[in-house]
Amino acid sequence: MVRVYEAANSTEAHIVCGLLESRGIQAQVEGEYLQGAMGELPAAGLVAVSVEEDVVEEALKVIEEYDKGILSSE
Repeated sequence: MVRVYEAANSTEAHIVCGLLESRGIQAQVEGEYLQGAMGELPAAGLVAVSVEEDVVEEALKVIEEYDKGILSSE
């Protein structure tokens, strides 16, 4: 699995993961339970979305659309 997106929190990670899966790209959220261990401290880079190596390019295109807010209904 290859990390394709570092999320601000587990909610955002699940949104991106669901978006990728809706496009037929198998994805998984990693590190969401590590946030609780950090307590009040800001913890960047703990929660991420990963995909299989052979779909990284396709996943990154979908994520770019998400970041720009230009998702299509494909």
